[in-house]
Amino acid sequence: MDDALLDAEPASAGNIAARSDTATDPTTPVAPPPPAATAKAWETVLAHIEAQLAAGILSPGDRLPGERALATGLGVGRSSVREALRVLEVLGLIRTQTGSGPSSGAIIVARPSGGMSILMRLQVAAQGFAVADVVKTRLVLETAVARELAETRAHTAAARELLDAMGRGTLTDTEFLLLDAQFHLSLAEATGNDVLTATMAGLRSAIEAYVIDASAHVPDWPRTMRRLQQEHRDILAAIDAGRPGEAAERVAAHISGYYAETRITDAGHHHTSPTTSDRPPEMAPHSTLASHPALAHPTTT
Repeated sequence: MDDALLDAEPASAGNIAARSDTATDPTTPVAPPPPAATAKAWETVLAHIEAQLAAGILSPGDRLPGERALATGLGVGRSSVREALRVLEVLGLIRTQTGSGPSSGAIIVARPSGGMSILMRLQVAAQGFAVADVVKTRLVLETAVARELAETRAHTAAARELLDAMGRGTLTDTEFLLLDAQFHLSLAEATGNDVLTATMAGLRSAIEAYVIDASAHVPDWPRTMRRLQQEHRDILAAIDAGRPGEAAERVAAHISGYYAETRITDAGHHHTSPTTSDRPPEMAPHSTLASHPALAHPTTT
């Protein structure tokens, strides 16, 4: 991560570095840092940022202050800040973008979760999965998640928080899609099933890679973004209303629709004339969403 990456102070409503209330300033520790003799400097930075996330001072959609500001505020070297940010990115808590200006730097995309999901994410992060396989797996897992949440009337507060963050007009397409991926993970977390959550967390890198690559092939991104936002709202509405079948179908249509619209391949090429083999199973001709195995047999055992 080069120095320019996080030195740029983003100018947006979510710029937490500019908040005047020092009690919520991320460069002000919420607790005394551990003694230097018992913790490396980068671990102090990591613990500080994770504490801010856990306390709700930092939330998904917020940006971290620049590298220089964090180093000065915490009394550590900039190399220690860099190392801590690398760890946070591997854990899926932040995503960074190169360049300069308001869209550069690090954006919060998740809160800390259990150790199991972290382990699973690290295990699969380096593996390359075929896009079609990722889409098929998402259909099986996420339709089951939506159905279970609707059946149990589970709380979806975290998903709603992310949906609100995605509604900010200052987000780039990449930032929006990173929060989108976290939205889907938050639904899995709402089931309380650690194995299911770990599996979704493990797939996160692969999901982010294909949805971001595919966005370059969307002819009208603002229109697509508005459609995706509405689909998210419809999914949550079906869950909250206790309509399992509708919730599962809306999730399937949401995942399949983006794949069909962008038609990205594993080589990153865009197909203008997709064949049946390019489509996920439920997108084949003369089929319906209800005929997909994930919808016909939505068991979670």
